[in-house]
Amino acid sequence: MGISDMTRGCRLVTSLFFLLVLLMTPNGSNSNVIKVNSKTFDSIIQSNSIVFVNFYADWCRFSQMLKPVFADAAVNIKREFPQPGGVVLAELDCDASGDIATRYHISKYPTLKLFRNGRVAKREYRGQRSRDAFLTFIRQQMQDPVTQLEQLPDIDTKLEEKKRNVIAFFNTKETSDYETYRRVASALRDDCAFYVGVGENFKREMTAGNNILFRPPRTKDRDMLYLGALSNFDLLHTWAYDKCVPLVREITFENGEELTEEGLPFVILFHNTDDTKTLETFNNVVSRELINEKGSVNFLTADGTKFTHPLHHLNKSPKDLPVLAIDSFRHMYLFPDINKLGTPGVLKQFIADLHSGKLHREFHHGPDPTKTPTQGRVAGVNVEVKKPNEPAEASTPPESTFVKLKPSDTRYTLLRDEL
Repeated sequence: MGISDMTRGCRLVTSLFFLLVLLMTPNGSNSNVIKVNSKTFDSIIQSNSIVFVNFYADWCRFSQMLKPVFADAAVNIKREFPQPGGVVLAELDCDASGDIATRYHISKYPTLKLFRNGRVAKREYRGQRSRDAFLTFIRQQMQDPVTQLEQLPDIDTKLEEKKRNVIAFFNTKETSDYETYRRVASALRDDCAFYVGVGENFKREMTAGNNILFRPPRTKDRDMLYLGALSNFDLLHTWAYDKCVPLVREITFENGEELTEEGLPFVILFHNTDDTKTLETFNNVVSRELINEKGSVNFLTADGTKFTHPLHHLNKSPKDLPVLAIDSFRHMYLFPDINKLGTPGVLKQFIADLHSGKLHREFHHGPDPTKTPTQGRVAGVNVEVKKPNEPAEASTPPESTFVKLKPSDTRYTLLRDEL
């Protein structure tokens, strides 16, 4: 068989594959999945409470495998949630609408993102790609994001103390203010737990009218009151986002892939769960000195008794906790002295050395030359003259371990090596 015959054969197989996919899709072009583009995308996500979007490319085999499954799920979801303006499943061809794909940083196909009330959810869908899994996921999203408290003592007994909690008090739910609160709760349901107390049982908390407060984890006496207009969605959302999405986050085995996909170096504190002192020091230093680094690095904490593998790469073990390191997705760099974590400027300089390339440079060439004093004479006066030291032996930081958490090429077509 000649090369031309082989080429024709490959094209025939590809054509038959795409035809099979089309035939597997109920009703051919399925009307239950709305095809959106650059002109219609914004109006669709703004006019529906929940929009579940498949960002795909026709040439991607994983996208083609997903299409009939997504269409089948849409049939069942529309049957269960038929109300107009409720739930919509949509698909966007990223080659044809590249501006939308760029806006939402699509770097792999297919990518499944959820939009609530016009805002993209922080976490994209990474679960099983099956009709039943999609249906279960949408059911979860349609559950009320606000838990109702029945009586005042519930504030101290029913809240999950390890979570970030937002608590509202309203005379009645039948107001636009409560609807605004519910929309914010829906947008941030992955980041905070939202509660509401309604009516006479909560009058003590409403001496000045309806109000909303934030309670940090593991506290009962550090509540923060929202002082803005209750009817202003953008203002309330900004306030709640600031409280619910902290500068320092915890990395777990469940969220490790999505944090890695952000592509920002990790500044990560491995600690014992009962070591609240070091955690507090780390949080204070970050909020006091390193707010401007948000968007340049990810500040994270990790349970060092669970994340033993990266500790091993640092030649450390749980016995050495707490341990602080930077994972640049090339190498891991150990913070030299954890006892200086709270010293002003020390962690800031460590991160500056990452940005300047000093940490990586010293990995290859040893510590940068420094100056050492020697005796000399200038203009007849004894002075100390500085000269470079001999280069020291190069350091050997281990390779990154968290880079291995990046999205799998057995589930996605990766557009580029993000990491």
